[in-house]
This record gives sequence, structure tokens and C-alpha cells, in this order.
Amino acid sequence: MKFSVFMLAVIPLVLTGCGFFGGGQRQEEVSRGSLCGVPGIQGETVGRVKPEKRGCGIENAVRVTAVGGVSLSQGSVMECSTARVLNAWVQNDVDRIIGRTGGGLTELKVAAHYACRTRNNKRGARVSEHGKGRAIDISAFNLADGSSISLSEDWRNGKRGRMLREIRDSACGPFATVLGPGSDGYHEDHFHFDTAQRDNNYLYCR
Repeated sequence: MKFSVFMLAVIPLVLTGCGFFGGGQRQEEVSRGSLCGVPGIQGETVGRVKPEKRGCGIENAVRVTAVGGVSLSQGSVMECSTARVLNAWVQNDVDRIIGRTGGGLTELKVAAHYACRTRNNKRGARVSEHGKGRAIDISAFNLADGSSISLSEDWRNGKRGRMLREIRDSACGPFATVLGPGSDGYHEDHFHFDTAQRDNNYLYCR
């Protein structure tokens, strides 16, 4: 009886330490510090980003370097609510869609993050969600074997193109805005994702 009680206490600890037959390495990576109260979000606190012009700026910004064990190609400045959405989406959807293709997802290639500018850099347009810390642009999904699933190369390329379209579709809901190839002429080589705040939680996905 004593032996059985001892084993019941020890086995869960052993399985946790070993990542329960795999996956332990990523779990260890995402537990070394965190941002926004989420272990999977890695990076550093930035604090207040002063607005360069009216409508821009972030009150409590973070610079994100990884989400869910997946690196970002450059530290990306955003607000915590957007970082949480990005982290959950990568863990719940992107990892699943890419699976073991190329050995699995290791990095998001970031095309743009915080920038105080208007939408599509048009003069007189409204301030972009990039200027509020609520947006990130991703141009490719880099894999463990050194290859990548790239919008500029793979959007119409068989299996990888289908993956990109599934990734786009999965982002609509977690993100309020999803733009990509064919949407408006400005996003032919990257996805734009943002967490814009709209009445009735309206989604704009193209």
C-alpha cells in the first residue's frame, strides 16, 4: 500500500518533467518568464509609447519575441490584449494547421508591427491599428528544416497554399481584421492581423 501511494504521488511529477512523452522542450521554453500574465508570451515590458501624432501610442506596451514557443523574427511592440490573441491563435490554430510540415513551425516572419502611420500610408486616412499597438503583419511561417511557407512564394502553391488559406480563415474571429492576398491590393505578400475595436464586435476578413 505504501508503495502504491508513493508511486501515485511520483508518477505525475515524472510525466510532467518529461513533457508526457514529448513536447517537454517547448513547454520548458515557454515557462522561462512571461508577459501579460501568459507563460507563452515572451519578451520585455516597454511601458508607455508616446504618440508621435494624434491617435497613435500605447499606454502599456510590450515587445514580444515569442508566442507559444514560436519565435518572432523581430521583437514586435504591441498591447497585451493583442499579444494574448496572437499567442492563443498560434497555439490553437497555426501549430495544428502546419503540423509536422518541415519539422514544425519555429518562427513567424514579421513584416510590420507598431508604427505611427495612417492606413496603408494614405495621406488623410485614419490612423492604422499599427499605430495603436493592435496589429501585426506576417509574411511567412518559418520551419525547423530551414524552409518557409511564404505568402509571396506559396499562396498559389498546392499544399502550402492551402495551408496559408486555412491559416487566414482560422485568424478571422480571434482577430477582428484579417487581410491578405486579393483583399485590397496592399497585402499581396503578407497577412495583416489586428484587434480593432468595433461596434457589435464586427469582423472584417478578406
